[in-house]
Amino acid sequence: MPTPESLFAFSLAALLLIIVPGPSVLFVIGRSLYYGRRGGLMSVLGNSLGVLPLVAAVAFGVGTIVAQSIVVFTVIKLLGAGYLIYLGVQAIRHRTFTEAEVQDPAVRARTLNPTVLLRQGFLVGVTNPKAIVFLVAVLPQFVVVSSGSVQLQMLILGVMFVAIGLASDAAWAVLAGSAQQWFARSPRRLSAARGAGGALMIGLGSGLALTGTKGEFGAEAEPVTLQL
Repeated sequence: MPTPESLFAFSLAALLLIIVPGPSVLFVIGRSLYYGRRGGLMSVLGNSLGVLPLVAAVAFGVGTIVAQSIVVFTVIKLLGAGYLIYLGVQAIRHRTFTEAEVQDPAVRARTLNPTVLLRQGFLVGVTNPKAIVFLVAVLPQFVVVSSGSVQLQMLILGVMFVAIGLASDAAWAVLAGSAQQWFARSPRRLSAARGAGGALMIGLGSGLALTGTKGEFGAEAEPVTLQL
């Protein structure tokens, strides 16, 4: 088990890093502007669940291999970027609501499929290469070898990081979802909100695809700037 001192230090460091908006915040805002508060929260949950396998991979050494392999890192990066762009394009293509959706929020709510939203969020989270490199660079710094299993300590720290990120992203989803409710008062504003959400995801995916190779995201390249 991590020591109380390491848990406190890691929690403080994680909080300071997470409150600075990063790619996951842009993803959450984009989804919340498109689907509203409920859709945003489901996307947050899916995204957080997607990071959990990365935590396990890093704890048991697989994450280090991925972070150090240019080919594997690039493949994961491009898959994640391509999926974000796909979601953004779909959002823009289907940004126009039907008359029933505009007039009745309950109709809009029924169009949300929780399973689909969770799956999409999960895929975004699990294909986030920056999350892998961030976890590889940061988790070992808070492990106390004399306190027991290194893998268990990294798992606990990783889950704590995901939990803090979940709470932070959920707050962003509520804020953006509340803004979407204002947009919902006008069909034109509602379509604009959906288009803006799609544009955010396209921009995020494009930015991820155009970032450099793993050498620019390694532990030697200021890992504390990498936000999940």
